[in-house]
Amino acid sequence: MLSEQHRLRDSADFASTVRGRTSVRSGSPLLVVHTHLTDSRAAQPPRVGLVVSKAVGGAVVRNRTKRRLRHAMRDRVETLPRGLDVVVRANPPAAEADHARLAAELDRLLARCLAKVRP
Repeated sequence: MLSEQHRLRDSADFASTVRGRTSVRSGSPLLVVHTHLTDSRAAQPPRVGLVVSKAVGGAVVRNRTKRRLRHAMRDRVETLPRGLDVVVRANPPAAEADHARLAAELDRLLARCLAKVRP
């Protein structure tokens, strides 16, 4: 479980992370990772939001996918820069992926996004 301080909850924050002019996106057939770094949140801890739509599967499949992604992000959130917002969107093939495959793909996409975000 992600701690309260690391959860992205407000829809406006989701929108600015996904659609903001300074947002960075990296995707694959399994996942899409959006990152947004702002000066106004520079001293605050990183926040993570997950998007798992009905296209991924039924409620059981979606919840299992969210649990796997949440667990993977919990292990990585402390390594993220302060002030960073991350939205992870699961694509339908993520339903069949195991935890190790999701974690490896998440690492790869986060590294690509962070390379573009950091000066």
